[in-house]
Amino acid sequence: MLNTFAPLTHNRSAYLIAALAGAANVFAFEPFGLFVLPFLTVAILLRLAVLATPQRAAKLGFAFGATWFGGGMYWLYISLHVFGEAPAILAILLMLGLIAAMAAYYALFAWLVARFAPHGPVLRLLVFAPALWALLEWIRGWFLSGFPWFALGYSQTDSWLAGFAPLSGVFGVSMVVVAIAGGVVLQFRSAHADRVAGLVAIAVLVAAGWAFEQLRWTQPAGEKISVALLQGNIRQDQKWLPESLMPTMERYWSMTEEQADADLVVWPEAAIPALYHQLDRAFYAQVEDELLNPQQRLLTGTLVRELDRNVYYNSAVVLGGDARRLYNKRHLVPFGEYFPVPDFVRRWLRLMNLPYSDFETGSDGRALKVSPELSVAMMICYEAVFGEELITALPDAQLLVNISNDGWFGRSIGPLQHFQVARMRAIETGRWLLRATNTGVTAIVDDHGQVRARLPQFEARVLRGDVQPMTGATPYVRFGNWLVVMLACVLLVPGLVSRFRKGR
Repeated sequence: MLNTFAPLTHNRSAYLIAALAGAANVFAFEPFGLFVLPFLTVAILLRLAVLATPQRAAKLGFAFGATWFGGGMYWLYISLHVFGEAPAILAILLMLGLIAAMAAYYALFAWLVARFAPHGPVLRLLVFAPALWALLEWIRGWFLSGFPWFALGYSQTDSWLAGFAPLSGVFGVSMVVVAIAGGVVLQFRSAHADRVAGLVAIAVLVAAGWAFEQLRWTQPAGEKISVALLQGNIRQDQKWLPESLMPTMERYWSMTEEQADADLVVWPEAAIPALYHQLDRAFYAQVEDELLNPQQRLLTGTLVRELDRNVYYNSAVVLGGDARRLYNKRHLVPFGEYFPVPDFVRRWLRLMNLPYSDFETGSDGRALKVSPELSVAMMICYEAVFGEELITALPDAQLLVNISNDGWFGRSIGPLQHFQVARMRAIETGRWLLRATNTGVTAIVDDHGQVRARLPQFEARVLRGDVQPMTGATPYVRFGNWLVVMLACVLLVPGLVSRFRKGR
C-alpha cells in the first residue's frame, strides 16, 4: 500500500529526497533532454505530498522547487553580475528572490494536494494533481508580469507528448506529464484496480500524444523561401563599447554582402549597438541601397528612440521594399529592460552605476509585414516564453521569427533552455521558426518543432536554408490557454466535492 511509505514523511530524509528530485528535474530540459525524468521526479513529489500534513507538504514542495530553479537558473547571476555589472550581493539577492518566488508555487501545489485532494488515489493522482499543476503554471505565466520559464511541458519537445501542444499549449503538456507521474505513483499501491488504472492512463496518454503528433493542423502557403540567419558573435562585455561600433557594423555588412540570393536576411536582437535614428541615413540606408536587391528583405533588431516623447523601444525593423516596418517589443524583462521599483530606488540604482532607464512597452501584436506575400510573428528575446501573446499575430503570420541576444547568459545552459522554449512555440502554432541570435543558438525549426539546421554557439557564422511558410490555425492558436485553464478548473471540481463530502 502507498501508506507503507508514510514513515518517510516524518523524518528529515524526506526533505533531502524532495530536494534531490527537484535538482534532478533540471536534467529533463535542454541541454540534457532526459524527458522521461519528470515522470519520476514529479512522482516522488506527489508521493511525498499525499502522505504528509499540509504544512509539511508545503515545505517539501518548496525544497523541490528551490533546487529545481536554483540548479537550472544559476545563469541569472551571470546575467546580473558578470554582464549587468550589478554588485555581487545584489545579484545574489535578486537571484535568490526569484528562486524563492518560483519555489513558492510548488510549496502551494504540495500544500493544496495534501489539504484538498480527494481521498481516492486515482482521482487524486490522475485528475486533481495534474489539473492543479497546470493551473498554477498558467498563473505563474502572468501573475506579476509572469515568469513561465521551466514549465514542465517544455521538457517534452522531443517526446510524443509534444503532440498535445497544438491543442492545449505547453501547460496542457505539463498536465499530461503530471498525470503520467501520478500513474507511476499508483504502481506502488497494493490495490490491483489502482495499478491497472495507472497503467491504462499512462498508455492512453502516450498513445494519444503519438496520434496527435501525426496530425497536420496547418498547411503550406506558397513556395519555400530562402533565408540567411546571421550570428555575429559579438562578445557581450564588448558589445556596447564605443570602439566596438564600427567593427560590428563592418562584420554584419560583410556577412550580409555574401547573401545576395537569400529572400530574407535576419540579424539578431539589437545587432548594431546604436540607436536606430543615429544610423538611419549613415548605415541602414546604405544597406538597402548597396546590399539588398529589390526583392530581398532584411529584418534586424534595433533600439528605437521616440524623440518627441523621449522613450525607448527594443524593436525589430524590416529594411527593403517601399517602406520600413517596425515592431516594438511588448513583454519586457523585469530588472533588465524596466525596473518595477519606486523612484527613490531608481535614484539609488543611479548612484550604484546600474542601468535604470526603462524601455517602453510596445502595443501592437499584429503580424509584421515583411513583403506583400509574407508576414511574420515576432518574438524579441524573452517574448518567446509567452505563447499566448505570440498568437495575437496568428493566423495572419506564415512564419515565426525569434531574434535574441543570448550573450547575457554567457557559456551557461541558459541559451539552450531558451531555444527549447522557442521550439515549443513552433509546435503550438504549426509554423516554421527562424531564430537569429548574437552568440547562439541560431537555428531553423520546422512546424513540428524539429531542428532542421543549427549553428554552433560562439562562432560568427551564417545559417542558410529554405523554409516553408504555413497557413491555418491550430486549436491553440484559436483558443490560447483557455482550453487548458477551463479543463483544469472542471477537473478540480470532482476532487473538491469528494473531499468536502467525506471530510478529513
